[in-house]
Amino acid sequence: MCTVVLLRRPGHDWPLLLAANRDEMRDRPSRPPGRHWPDRPEIVAGLDELAGGSWLGLNDHGVVAAALNRRNSLGPAPGCRSRGELVLDALDHADAADAAEALAALDAHAFRPFNLIVADDRDAYWLSGRGDAGPRRPALAPVPAGLSMLTAYDLDDRADPRIARFHPQWTAAAVPDPASDAWTAWETLLARRDDGGDPRAAMTVALATGFATVSSALIALPNGASPHPVAPVFRVAEDGALAGNWRRVALT
Repeated sequence: MCTVVLLRRPGHDWPLLLAANRDEMRDRPSRPPGRHWPDRPEIVAGLDELAGGSWLGLNDHGVVAAALNRRNSLGPAPGCRSRGELVLDALDHADAADAAEALAALDAHAFRPFNLIVADDRDAYWLSGRGDAGPRRPALAPVPAGLSMLTAYDLDDRADPRIARFHPQWTAAAVPDPASDAWTAWETLLARRDDGGDPRAAMTVALATGFATVSSALIALPNGASPHPVAPVFRVAEDGALAGNWRRVALT
């Protein structure tokens, strides 16, 4: 069960901060974020080598997108498009509002159930496809200002033990300062393995089945209206935050 944490601060110098853990089978082949798609040279994202899509990425326009499975829908299914295509489709757009509108018109039944975050420095949206049992079109909702969490459940859904346990901790944590590369509090939370007695509640997982937190990411989008523009920040730990091997992704 992947996790995305968003902090939206409209008008701030860094209006969007994002933290993410990717939980996946360790033997599913992937490549770290890069410009992997010759026909989409403006996209920097991790590559799922099995299906060709991505779970998280950023484009040169300052749009970020992240895809997550919904409950009980891990892995591919015959006849369904890869959910990783949704990230690439979102990052084909120059702003989050246009991306969200376009993806909300897709056939949700063509995919296994999904959650999708699309955001830029002005707007952020959550789209969800509920599979064959749900509506034909994905549900679309804005992500409010402040801190939000998304997993395989709905946005900020306290029915998820992970959200119930950690949302207050993320809210209380020291806010990163991307300008000085100060992310310690968020790195620490991404690496947390304590679960309060419920294995579903840990931020980082490592199961005997091979399902584990295989990578972590931190993204900061600057205010595009600033008179002194700066570049976004994209940091990754390919072995997960617990390993502590953070590096900055080259965006140029």
